[in-house]
Amino acid sequence: MSEVKPIRILLVDDHSLLRDALSRVLTAEPDFSVAGECASVEEALRIVTTTEVDMVLLDINLETEQGGTFLKRAGPAGYRGKILVVTAGVGEREAAWLLHRGCSGIFLKDAPVATLVQQIRAVMKGDAVLDATSVKAMVSLADSKGSQANIQLTARESRVLRHVCEGLANKEIAHRMDVSESSVKSFIQQLFTKTGVRSRAQLVAAAIEHYWDQLDQS
Repeated sequence: MSEVKPIRILLVDDHSLLRDALSRVLTAEPDFSVAGECASVEEALRIVTTTEVDMVLLDINLETEQGGTFLKRAGPAGYRGKILVVTAGVGEREAAWLLHRGCSGIFLKDAPVATLVQQIRAVMKGDAVLDATSVKAMVSLADSKGSQANIQLTARESRVLRHVCEGLANKEIAHRMDVSESSVKSFIQQLFTKTGVRSRAQLVAAAIEHYWDQLDQS
C-alpha cells in the first residue's frame, strides 16, 4: 500500500508569533506538513514556484501590502493548489472578489484552531468554506444586482446549485433530491464546466452574482 502524502501548507502572515503558533498546531496533525512560512506576497510566490505546496493559508492584510494580490499572481506564476484566506474580517464585496479570484474559502481568525484544521481538510476535498452569515450577506447583495449570465441552467442543475449555495454536502444533496451521490457529483462537474469555475467556493460566488434568479427556490 502506498503511503498517503501529507497536505503541504504554506503560511503567509506578517505576524511571526501567529505563524509560529499555527505552524506548531498544523505539524502536530498526522496528515499536514508546513512547506514554508513568509510575510509577503513576493516571498509566497517564490516559495510556491520552487516548493511543492498544496494549500496556502493567506492573510489578506499584510503589513505593507494586500495579500489579495497573491490571488491575482499565483495562477500566472504556475501555482495550482488551494488558497484559504485567513483573516480578522472581510466585507461582502471583498469576499466576492476573493472568491472570483480563486480563493477556496474564507476563515475568520477568531474561530477555534480546531475548526481551521477541519476546514483545511474540507477545502482539500473540494468543499467551499463559507460561514452562513457571509453567504446570506452576499445573497442579499446579489438580489439587488440581478442576473447577468446568458447561460441557462437545467432544472436539476438549478436545484443542485441551490443546495450547494446552502452549504450542503454531496450526500445531503443526494438525500434531498432522492438521487445517487455519484449523480450529484456529475451535476456539480457539469456546473463547473458551464460556469467556468474550479471549486465549490467559486461556484457559490458565481451563483450569487450571476445565476441567482435561475435557482430553484422551492
